[in-house]
Amino acid sequence: MISSVLVANRGEIACRVFRTCREAGIRTVAVHSDADAHALHTRTADTAVRLPGSTPAETYLRGDLIVKAAVAAGADAVHPGYGFLSENADFARAVLDAGLVWIGPPPQAIEAMASKTRAKELMGLAPLGEVTEADLPVLVKAAAGGGGRGMRIVRRLADLDGALEGARAEAASAFGDGEVFVEPYVENGRHVEVQVLADTHGTVWTLGTRDCSLQRRHQKVIEEAPAPGLPEELERELHTLAVRAARAVDYAGAGTVEFLVADGRAHFLEMNTRLQVEHPVTEAVFGIDLVAEQIRIAEGHALAGTLPRPDGHAVEARLYAEDPSREWAPQTGTLHRLAVPDGVRLDTGYTDGDEIGVHYDPMLAKVVAHAPTRAEALRRLAGALERTTVHGPATNRDLLVRSLRHEEFTAGRMDTGFYDRHLAALTDGGPADPYAPLAAALADAHGRSRFGGWRNLPSQPQTRRYAMAGEEHEVHYRHTRDGLTAEGARVVHADAALVVLEVDGVQRKFEVARYGDRVHVNATALTALPRFPDPAVQRAPGSLVAPMPGTVVRIAEGLEPGAAVAAGQPILWLEAMKMQHHITAPADGTLTSLPVTVGQQVQVGTLLAVVQQA
Repeated sequence: MISSVLVANRGEIACRVFRTCREAGIRTVAVHSDADAHALHTRTADTAVRLPGSTPAETYLRGDLIVKAAVAAGADAVHPGYGFLSENADFARAVLDAGLVWIGPPPQAIEAMASKTRAKELMGLAPLGEVTEADLPVLVKAAAGGGGRGMRIVRRLADLDGALEGARAEAASAFGDGEVFVEPYVENGRHVEVQVLADTHGTVWTLGTRDCSLQRRHQKVIEEAPAPGLPEELERELHTLAVRAARAVDYAGAGTVEFLVADGRAHFLEMNTRLQVEHPVTEAVFGIDLVAEQIRIAEGHALAGTLPRPDGHAVEARLYAEDPSREWAPQTGTLHRLAVPDGVRLDTGYTDGDEIGVHYDPMLAKVVAHAPTRAEALRRLAGALERTTVHGPATNRDLLVRSLRHEEFTAGRMDTGFYDRHLAALTDGGPADPYAPLAAALADAHGRSRFGGWRNLPSQPQTRRYAMAGEEHEVHYRHTRDGLTAEGARVVHADAALVVLEVDGVQRKFEVARYGDRVHVNATALTALPRFPDPAVQRAPGSLVAPMPGTVVRIAEGLEPGAAVAAGQPILWLEAMKMQHHITAPADGTLTSLPVTVGQQVQVGTLLAVVQQA
């Protein structure tokens, strides 16, 4: 029997595995980088072991250090989570060679399927060799790992070499393996997968389907189970192919077989030999704990009883610290508050006051709703997200709500091109709430003197300025003998946390929270501006500044001050949160300044380059 488990991972998935371990009475061991010294998974484990350094390459990708940590902490088993080393056969062997139990599939099964090139060969497929015009569009893809990292769509042959180079660098950084391959790109198919659970006694279960078509940068955003609207014959084919893949490598444990479905046909993508991020929707529908089953299988037990029957529908949304309106730019800073309403499941690796750094994936949490029907599950999840409190960096919360309510999605007609078609409309939030700045000002005024300098004279109008949705707003209010008053609304109540305004006879409530100069009013974020602002730091026209903290990993070949550049031309690449982001010329012109170098760490607002418009 397993008595102590080290999770070779971080964040949300480590916390999720620890939860099952605690319920089973199993002691837990965390590993952490220096950046994660105070992270939630580090704090909640029974024991924690430091991995010196902050980057994945220094820490969570160092299998040798993790095995040493497990031995030193007295763990007798290792769970890999997902990402990092979860599909690394050498790491699995090292765990076993150290006399520890590996809570995952056999190393030979990982080896056969973890490389997508070998997996395709196993299924009778092969990647493209020399790419020609007739093959376009194609997809450059990392052979190891997943999560959209190391992937590039190529529509012009001239872009292929750059895509290969960028994908290799990103894959090496995320997975420690820079191997990539090229395959045909299926336009606007549905991403459908089958959950597999297999024991060491010859039993293979397929636990239904999941649809994961809503993706950005090839990384899933919203997932659901079962996949809606699949013909029975196609669903049977998917299950048959999934079982075939599992049996072909003598699989054991939890795994997922992924497909693109287009024109009624299933195109095999890969088999992920690990737990998936979206596993909670399957757990909700089948009433099963997949982590508990992984542990039982690792202990040598057979799958108990008969295949559980599905019940209802479940939907999961990934809450990211990112700005979808700015090419999904990841955000950093303090997560002051995260709270979801009752009735949904929250899986997270963060708690109030935690810092969101630059080294790891920007996913804050997964929110999951389960209901008897798909329509009810979508409504429940959208409503819960709408009432979720997120105070801190910008997130994709509003995008998730609008996506869940979009007609194409509610009708089950979505595909992997959903955000390509609808992102602009989904991120156009319309006019910001005009009463949010007033509510912020009234909350800030709470507790101040109700009168002016002389108690028998009316107070002078008070002015506050806020930046909201890229615009500056100025509001006015007064302290009177009867309390606070403002133009355009009757102040029913005002304190530091709650303002109630009556507008056209209707009372509206505004929950207010302030963190320094950042103010959150319901779902609206504002920045309090000083009454007498300091002169702004002047920058030359055409200045390109860092949109996020990160590392300069590449500068376009041959570029130096004085070079002519074209609008949209890549100038340099930043790596942040395990993804590469390119900085491009805003217009045709001349590069007049390039003050950064490869390997340089930059902060938000750091000057990267200046392009003088032609």
